[in-house]
Amino acid sequence: MLLSPMRYKDYTWPHNPRVYTIDYRRTMAVQKVPFGGYLLQDLGQEHRVMEGEGEFAGEGAYREFQKLASVFYDRGPGLLVHPLWQAANTYFVSLRLEQEPRPDYIRYSFAFWEEGNGSSGVPERVVESAVQGGGEAPGQAGGQAVRHRVAKGETLWALAERYGLTLAELVALNPQIKNPNLIRVGEEVRVR
Repeated sequence: MLLSPMRYKDYTWPHNPRVYTIDYRRTMAVQKVPFGGYLLQDLGQEHRVMEGEGEFAGEGAYREFQKLASVFYDRGPGLLVHPLWQAANTYFVSLRLEQEPRPDYIRYSFAFWEEGNGSSGVPERVVESAVQGGGEAPGQAGGQAVRHRVAKGETLWALAERYGLTLAELVALNPQIKNPNLIRVGEEVRVR
């Protein structure tokens, strides 16, 4: 199975990192009760931590690492799209060069933390009335919700570009889509 490449903000990995982990955490409190018992209290989920390791090899490996490092320096959260994980709005919190760089080989590790409130940072429009759309031009529907029915060969990336949106904005408009790499023919995607 060929997996789509991992993406963060405007950066697309030339090939997926070789190791990835995702850490789900829940905060728990333990309350002691009289006569030797205890009570567990669920205080809720913590942020997810997505980590991995990879390498860039071949001519231009160091330049590729520099491109990734420039994305690290870009402040604020961004959409992390992984071929297997659910897409998430994350902060790029660490990037580590794992050995002395060579022009033809770089080994690195990284970590992303999911944004705490679970929102994408893109405000949702308040006025909605479903309008069936097979490709209205951007801006035609005013304050109404506009939906696009997915045709064979279409991707969220192409739809975002077609309707003048970033991928993060399109994903925020469609919380029912858990993996932006998997949309199906006939599925309705909100584009406004």
